[in-house]
Amino acid sequence: MTFHERTVRQTSDDETGEPVVTTTSESRVVEPAVVGRTDRVYSETTVTPSGGEMTRRVVVLIFGIIQILIAARIVLLLLGANADNGLVSFIYQLSDLFVAPFNGIFNSDAVKAGGSIFDIAAVAALVGWTLLEAIVFWVVNLFRREPTI
Repeated sequence: MTFHERTVRQTSDDETGEPVVTTTSESRVVEPAVVGRTDRVYSETTVTPSGGEMTRRVVVLIFGIIQILIAARIVLLLLGANADNGLVSFIYQLSDLFVAPFNGIFNSDAVKAGGSIFDIAAVAALVGWTLLEAIVFWVVNLFRREPTI
C-alpha cells in the first residue's frame, strides 16, 4: 500500500475570522499557533494500492477466471450436462483453451460411466494452472515493496 499524507494549516484573524494564511505541507510537523490568531489544522491520509498490489490483484483475477472455468467444466461433465445448450457449450469451448495443453499427459484423458465423464485432463489443468499462479505470485512478490511504518 502507498500512504500519502497531506496537512493543511489555515490561520485566520480572530477579529474578522477571515483566512490570513493557508499552507500545505507533506510533513507531520505543524508550527505553533501565532498569538491573536486562530489555527485550524486539517490532516488527511490517503491509502492507495501500490503497483505490486495492483499486479497481484490482476493475477488473482485472471487465474481465478481460468480456475472457475475449469471447475465448471469438471462439474458439468460429471453431471452429464447437455452440450447443445449455449451456456454449457460456451464453457466447454472456453475452458478447452486452458485444458488443451494438459491433454495427453495421462494414458486416458477421461473416465466415462453412464452419462457422466470424469475429465482427468481438466483436473490436471486445474492443478497445473494453480501451480503456475503460485509461481507468478512468487515472482510478483519479489518485486513488491511495502512501506515500513
